[in-house]
Parts: sequence; C-alpha cells; structure tokens
Amino acid sequence: MKFISSRWLPITLVAVVCGVSIVAWWHHQTTDDQAVEAPVKPPRIPLSALSPAPVWSLLDIYQESISRERFQQLVEEIYVTGDGWKEWLEIQEDAAVILTGLPSPKDRYVLKFSEQAPRSAPRFWRTADELPPTTADRPLQDLHIAIDPGHIGGDWAKVEERWFIVGDGKPVMEGNMTLDVALLMKPRLEALGANVSLIREKNEPLTLLRPADLLENNVATAPNPSGMSPQKLAERLFYRTAEIHARAQKVNNEMRPDLVLCLHFNAEAWGDPNHPRLIDRTHFHILLHGAYSSDETKLLDQRHRMVQKLLSGSHDEELRVGSTLAREFARTSGLPAYQYPPLSFAVREIKGEPFLWARNLLANRLFDCPVLYIEPYVMNSTIDYARIQAGDYDGLREVSGKMQPSIFREYADGLVQGLKLHYLHARKLKTIP
Repeated sequence: MKFISSRWLPITLVAVVCGVSIVAWWHHQTTDDQAVEAPVKPPRIPLSALSPAPVWSLLDIYQESISRERFQQLVEEIYVTGDGWKEWLEIQEDAAVILTGLPSPKDRYVLKFSEQAPRSAPRFWRTADELPPTTADRPLQDLHIAIDPGHIGGDWAKVEERWFIVGDGKPVMEGNMTLDVALLMKPRLEALGANVSLIREKNEPLTLLRPADLLENNVATAPNPSGMSPQKLAERLFYRTAEIHARAQKVNNEMRPDLVLCLHFNAEAWGDPNHPRLIDRTHFHILLHGAYSSDETKLLDQRHRMVQKLLSGSHDEELRVGSTLAREFARTSGLPAYQYPPLSFAVREIKGEPFLWARNLLANRLFDCPVLYIEPYVMNSTIDYARIQAGDYDGLREVSGKMQPSIFREYADGLVQGLKLHYLHARKLKTIP
C-alpha cells in the first residue's frame, strides 16, 4: 500500500471535503425535488360500490317544486332513520342546504322551496290520475308496467345464494320461481290493457360483467365488513350490484315504465343449503323506497339519490298503489303481515299500513319511477315449501292436506287483481253515450 506524500495531504483533504459537500448538497436537492414532485394521492370519494359520483345539477329541475313542510315531513317520516341526516342537510325557512361533498367536503347545494302550490317536475312516468280515461273492462289501458323477476336463477342460483335442496326434493331457486310468476302475470295484465315489459326473460344476467372482471379492480375498494374472501366478494358485487345497475339502465333508458314490480319470494336464514333449516311460519310484505340509515347517507351517491327520489314524488304513487295491492294480496292469499324487528335502522313503518314498509334497496333506489318490492311467502317454510315442490298447475290440488291453488298462480293472480282494483277506482272512466 502506498501512502500519500505529506506535501499533497492538505490539497487532498480539501478535495475530499468539497466532494462530500457536493454529494450531500445534491442528495438534499434531489430529495427535496422528489418530495415536491411526488404525486399526492387524492382522498377517496365516499361512494357505494360501482357507483359514479353524483351530479347535483340534475336536481335543478326540482327548484321551487315542493313546500318546506312537505319536504321535512318526507325526510323525517319516510326517507331517513336516526339523526345522522342533520350533519349534511339543513332545512331552513325557504331552502334546504345540502352538503354535497363535491368537489370539496364543504361544498353545498341549495334547493329552494315553493312559496306557492307545489308543481311536478318533468318525468317519464305517470300516476293513475294522469293516464287517459279508460273503460271498466280495461282498467290498465295505456299503463306501462315493468316486471323485474328478482335474482337470476339457473346456473347462477348457487352463486347468488338463492338455492337450497331438501333430501331428494327439487332444488328451490328463487330466480327461477320469480320468472315463472312474471310469465304468468304478463298475459293476464295485457288482457286488462297494460303494456308489460319483463326486465329479464330468462335465467341469465343482464350485466356483461362477471365475478372475474370485478376481482382485480373493484374488490379492493368494496366494503367488506364480514371479511369475505376476494372471490366471494367479487361474486357478491356481480349479482347484487353490477346486475342491478344493468337492470336500472334498462328501466331508465329503454323501458321508462309507469311502475316497476320487483318480484321476490321471502326466506329466513336456512344455514347449509344442502341441509336447510325449515321453519313453521310464513308472511308477506311490500317495500316502498326510503329509510336511509346515517351510514348510507355518508355515501355521496346515496345522499344525492335520496333527495332526488324524494323530490320526484314517487313515494306518493308507491303508497297509493301499494296500499291497494297489499290489501288485496293479503285477502286472496291469507298471508299474515311480516314484522321487522323493533327499532331497526334498516326500515321505516308506514303508518296505518301493516303490510307496507320503507327500505333503501339498490333496485328501488336506482329505478327512476315508482317501485313496489313484493316479498310474499317464505321459501324455507314448511307451509310454503310443500306448495313450491308441487309446482305450477291449474285449479286446486290437495297439498299438505287441503285443496290449494298453485303458489305461483296465487302469487300472480293476487297482484293482477290488486292492480285491477286500484286502477279501476283511481282512473277516470270513459263515458259511453
């Protein structure tokens, strides 16, 4: 090893010190530049899964269309549960001030109340008294009804967890059963003059997305309070969310009906679908739209949609039609009213209507027109299971020791009769000279 000569040592030390200083300065500058140039990730906008950010200017058509008193009544009695809404909605004397959260958390939308008689904003659907006069034998003439057979069924029934089997019996698949009822209803309603559209006509999804499409890009941001596996969560996003969005697109942009009937069969927890638990009770209820929880209105799309649905006036029509439908269905089926647990934040009771409840579901939230969500029978009830196994048939047949109609025809006929009675009494009839 060679040593540096003593006469060169001072120069060498100076060079080393300068070099170290330059390197330190360069590193400091580079670090500062990187800190300045590093992109700042924007905060995640609180939205429901697969939902776009709301456009609040769409509410402009509702300016001065509703009184303060009516707005407050609908908010407090139908559309919310709890007091969380007061954090984002202030009802002033002449306007409602709404925190929109976009583009900044403090941004607001101001909805002015009407000082005169309320007016209807433009919409594609019509109430019963807005339909043209008809005849008593065709009370549904000019009425456009869309029927949404709930769930998908077929090869998807197990994926959507609407399938079970008891021993050697036939599998119970809700999606197949609701489509069977819809197909029975369609010609009966058309015979009364209605224009009837089926949102789906086979046991296949409308959405083009599949669980594999949702697994990579959407699962990471989707709510997952129960800790499901990524695959299970992707499946749930497929059948609960993407499929309903696809149906809403069809209803709002293509069909544009006056009323949507969402057909379902109710059920209670059955556990293992290959060895399900059967219960000894059955019941019936109809859901209107409403009952947003405080957590739901923290999501900006649901906050916007709640206000839009309230202003559209759809609740009044849901209540009028639903009331007649529920009474007639209960009379013909003999089913008792379902009771939700007391103090539930998921529903609102409709005063004076034991069969009607308000609930915020994706379908009745996204569809732009009045929606009635029909929930009769209990699939895993010993009472109804035997009738489901008996299948569809004409007339009466002995089931469980008594003569009964097909459960599918009872369902279809009960709804058709309820609609017939409602529109017969709610519409103007033509005067025959």
